[in-house]
Amino acid sequence: MVYQEIFQKLKAQGSATKAQTLQYFFKCGKGQYGEGDQFLGVTVPEIRALVKAYRNKAGWDDLRELLASPWHDCRLAALLLLVEWYPREPDAVFRFYCSHTDRINNWDLVDLSVYKIVGRHLLHRDRSLLDQWAKSSNLWEVRMAIVATMAFIHQGDCTKTLQLAGQLLNHPHDLIHKATGWMLREVGKRQIDLLRTFLNQYATQMPRTMLRYAIEKLSPTERKDYLARK
Repeated sequence: MVYQEIFQKLKAQGSATKAQTLQYFFKCGKGQYGEGDQFLGVTVPEIRALVKAYRNKAGWDDLRELLASPWHDCRLAALLLLVEWYPREPDAVFRFYCSHTDRINNWDLVDLSVYKIVGRHLLHRDRSLLDQWAKSSNLWEVRMAIVATMAFIHQGDCTKTLQLAGQLLNHPHDLIHKATGWMLREVGKRQIDLLRTFLNQYATQMPRTMLRYAIEKLSPTERKDYLARK
């Protein structure tokens, strides 16, 4: 099976030192959000290069095996393969992605794939899936909901981002605060008045991390003003 070739090449490129660093960075300790995740210690550029080499060789069964792997590097390879496949099989890739959200279980796995697959797919389709994910008990599905809207922002449509951001103000996890603040910052890069309107309404309610991420590109004076309101 091709997935075995991919795994062996990832294993050969891995580094125990990098793996240890990544396990710390992605909070894999007991009680942390990435508890139990394992790394071979392969960099994202190295995984991307491998994906390019295998994008026309791997099949759906290979992706299933890679996503089922306990190794984070293998799951990321599977998701980057899906991103590569999306233009040629959009419906199948979208369905496959949505049926395997339990294996998309850390923030980099979400951030490097969801807006390029789910976001792109829902550009001109019903977006209620994102409302469903935003209410999920699965932390990663909640992050998927807000980060998927990056695709809409890139097309000048910030409505869904602002709607979900308003709903996520009281979410308990800082990974959602960071992702939401990031998306608000992206809104501000393209439509600054929309960001200011949102901030004027919600700055006093926003978790501080979310607020700091959202205002990062504003002038020092504006940043100081919004933080003072908080």
